[in-house]
Amino acid sequence: MREPTSAPESPNPPLAADRRKAPSRESLRGLDWFAFFLGDIQTGFGPFLAVYLTSEKWTQTDIGLVLSVGSIAALVFQVPGGALIDRVRSESRAAGGAVAAIGASAFIIAVWPVFAAVAFARVLHAAGTAVVAPAVAAISLGLVGREALSPRLGRNARYAAAGNGTAALLLGACGYFWSAQAVFFLTALFALPAITALLYIREAEVDVATAHGETGEVKASSVPAGLAILLRKRAFLVFIAIIALFQMTNAPLLPLVGSELTTRASNWAVALIAAAIVLPQIIVALFSPMVGRLAKRIGRRPLLLAALGVLPLRAALFALLDGAVPLVAIQMLDGVSAAVLAVLIPLVVADISFGTGHFNLAQGVVGMSIGLAAAMSLPAAGYIADTFGRPSAFWCLAATGALGFVITLMLMPETRPKEDIT
Repeated sequence: MREPTSAPESPNPPLAADRRKAPSRESLRGLDWFAFFLGDIQTGFGPFLAVYLTSEKWTQTDIGLVLSVGSIAALVFQVPGGALIDRVRSESRAAGGAVAAIGASAFIIAVWPVFAAVAFARVLHAAGTAVVAPAVAAISLGLVGREALSPRLGRNARYAAAGNGTAALLLGACGYFWSAQAVFFLTALFALPAITALLYIREAEVDVATAHGETGEVKASSVPAGLAILLRKRAFLVFIAIIALFQMTNAPLLPLVGSELTTRASNWAVALIAAAIVLPQIIVALFSPMVGRLAKRIGRRPLLLAALGVLPLRAALFALLDGAVPLVAIQMLDGVSAAVLAVLIPLVVADISFGTGHFNLAQGVVGMSIGLAAAMSLPAAGYIADTFGRPSAFWCLAATGALGFVITLMLMPETRPKEDIT
């Protein structure tokens, strides 16, 4: 085991010397398409699962229980998944195994829709997701280096959003023309092109030390020592707080809007909810690369403030306006926040953790915080909506989002490396 070493206290330590040649076009394209097909395969585990289990005569209680099993497993695996990626010597192979596990979980759900099998599949899916999410960021960092990470994450977000939107359309058509079960067979098949795309990424071009957030002088310590190093960083704690507040506000908004749309336009509710999901993804696909360039040019903090500022505005507009078309139009603002945070969450984590050797462990800690925030806010918002009405729930969420904006404004430092400042 490597001995613990102290990490730089600055949130933006200097860039390590670049030991890699420029990555090949083949590797970069492989990463593009891996992000795309990963978006495809993950889309099948969204609203389609509840629809499928309902068609199999499951009760709402059983559906809720099996979804909770998956949510709890996702929380449990976040930190170990990130720690695993910090330890492996081939992020691509780890990502391939994780995608295979996700594909297998979809296949199990399709062929054996009984509680024990679906619960196991949900745990398998959670484990695969906890590994593959940090693996994508690690491959990106190891392939292009810290200096070029910002625009690379913008490309990742563009291809992932395009994959999400494409899969939503394909899976929706599959469910409509064939069956809800066929959705999960198709989801399992998406694992094959995702793994094929990984094969185009040349492992020799992914610098393992850089992918783990190491420098030539600092090596990764044990996981407990790594957690201690990360949690002593004030910028990391502030970032966790603001991202958790963002998720506490954001997670209940679409479910509440879905209930509102079902009440006001029941015949069009499914189509309107689909539009509320797909339209923000189009915005993410269009603007994520620009976010990556801006993060390098003007810094991370102004973009964080934009993402955190749009969120309470969106919640307040939901409280003030009604009607199907205005609600869907307001939901498009979600694309602005999603485009920014898809790039900035791994980017700021890389800024803060670089030099510790625990970049992926830090991603796991942030992912666990996001999951906990959603788990707390969803039932709380539902209770407020049931007791005091949906407008009251929207106003409470707006206040939570505004708190995140204020904390960002007052406490979050700029983490952009000094070498990026021109």
